Amino acid sequence: MTSTTVDARARTYRAHARPFWRRALLSREAAIIGILLLVVLVSLATVRNFSSPLTVTYLLRDVAPILLIALPMTLIIITEEIDLSVASVVGLSSVVVGVLTRDGWPFEIAALLAIVVGLVAGALNGFLVTVVGLPSLAVTIGTLALFRGIAVGLLGTEAVTEFPETWTDLAKANIPGTPLPLIMIPFAILAIVFAVLLHLTPFGRSLYAIGLNKEAAQFSGIDVARTKFVLFLLSGTVSGFAGVYFTLLYSNARGENATGMELQVIAAVLLGGVSIFGGRGALHGVIAGVLLIGTLGSALRLAGVTSDIINVITGLLLVLSVVSASLLACLHTRRAAAIGKRKGSRPLAPASTV
Repeated sequence: MTSTTVDARARTYRAHARPFWRRALLSREAAIIGILLLVVLVSLATVRNFSSPLTVTYLLRDVAPILLIALPMTLIIITEEIDLSVASVVGLSSVVVGVLTRDGWPFEIAALLAIVVGLVAGALNGFLVTVVGLPSLAVTIGTLALFRGIAVGLLGTEAVTEFPETWTDLAKANIPGTPLPLIMIPFAILAIVFAVLLHLTPFGRSLYAIGLNKEAAQFSGIDVARTKFVLFLLSGTVSGFAGVYFTLLYSNARGENATGMELQVIAAVLLGGVSIFGGRGALHGVIAGVLLIGTLGSALRLAGVTSDIINVITGLLLVLSVVSASLLACLHTRRAAAIGKRKGSRPLAPASTV
């Protein structure tokens, strides 16, 4: 057996040395799904009207923009980057579709141009991060203010509320025979596309590699800059689409639309098991995280809990998820070091989901 083979085995991630059933069931994603199911069961048993089909409909309508934006945000955070401008892009695309519709443009063209605006916003973020080399945190804090300022500047204190009834009815419609909003169909399609992209393609594997070690990924032949640029394009485009849906759902285009939504998206992504330090995460955990926050909020509102208390509980959940992730990583590292010392070999790398 060559030293190369020994080194390769030593570098094998501990998570993949365990049986598949243990990796599937004993994971943060499985824990979040379990907590979600527990919250649903308790709410069904204790909260009045929670089992109503209308509750399901309004819950999924409310979280639909967050679900959509969380898809590209997951990929961005896995590469150890972040996009704080997504809510401002939602607001800007909402204003664009509102202004163009008010000025007599066909709604279909206005919506398409609003999504293109989202694409351009994502391209600006990607350019500043990957070409200029600025930190994504600083860049997207700046563009958050920039895009929001443009949105408010275009409409001021006005609001556009007149949109084609056909499209507003479509945004509020359900899948026939179910309480599920129609928006769940495009979301399901996008979720499948993003899941395949992340978990079943070389591109997805490159995202984990970048998040774990950007320099090593670069030396292995991955075009790190181009990959990250594509992710920011996806984030801007999906945020633009979410802005169009948000506008139709509430029949309202305003510069302040979706203010603060970026924090909800990031909270759900981190709660769903994606590491803020990159290199770890899975889409099913993120979707469960979004639904957990939405379900908990819906149940508490029906129980008469105020929004301030709901925000406190959501914040505590996020803090606990981040702290628990750090503690688990620390424990894995110490255990790996102890095993490596006993075997007289180099410590194994911490667990990671790739």
